[in-house]
Amino acid sequence: MSQVPAARRALAVLRLLAAAPGPLPASSVSRALGLPRSSTYHLLAAMAEDGFVAYLPEERRWGLGVAAFEIGSAYLRHEPLERLARPLLRRLVDRTGEIAQLGVLHGAETLYLLKEQPPHPATLVTDVGVRMPAHLTASGRSLLAHLPPAQVRALFPGPFVDRTGWGPASLRELRRVLAEDARRGWSSEDGHITEGFASIAACAFDHTAHPTAAITITFRREDHPPETWPALAARIRAAAATSPPASRAAPRAPDLASVQ
Repeated sequence: MSQVPAARRALAVLRLLAAAPGPLPASSVSRALGLPRSSTYHLLAAMAEDGFVAYLPEERRWGLGVAAFEIGSAYLRHEPLERLARPLLRRLVDRTGEIAQLGVLHGAETLYLLKEQPPHPATLVTDVGVRMPAHLTASGRSLLAHLPPAQVRALFPGPFVDRTGWGPASLRELRRVLAEDARRGWSSEDGHITEGFASIAACAFDHTAHPTAAITITFRREDHPPETWPALAARIRAAAATSPPASRAAPRAPDLASVQ
């Protein structure tokens, strides 16, 4: 049992590095995870010995190692999340008549893993394997809304990109959006990815209450006026809550809007 906290800290390091846009200094790892700096260096050194992280001396930063890549590659071979989520997305398509997708965070981007669609779907730019800026997508926001404020800050250190001229243009604005999304339990975007289309998403949590994936439906805005979105969101939240990676209860969201 004494090894469990250390194992959890190592997993937290892997999650932090995987979500970051690039390698991080040890001080950032220490601050983001709330660990003493000395403990952080010992932990990183131990993980480096096993190949899970790698030190970049020129940059004085730490990144993911080959062992982490091997585990990620094994996940892609097994595709457990996609296999388990496919029936849920199919049912959501049947009930809403709209395209349903499964997405995860990949650094500061949303990566789409799975897509189910009705007989005559609209053509979307988001497809399996496509990545989009997480702060512009409903799926990305639904996941970001349940991350620690320090991790969100690390993911967005520079200028904010946009596709259609809409969406959060600063970290402060993003925090306000995420705080509202966390409060109501779902996220939406209206024309931020493609003009005339909107998306609604809800987050699924693993057994440790960590945000794991997002379930999203995307539709022509004219087909579903905003006053109908809460009803659509309820169906998406129900799918996310019953999905295999979901925990029984969502965690209490951090107050992102209050963090400077």
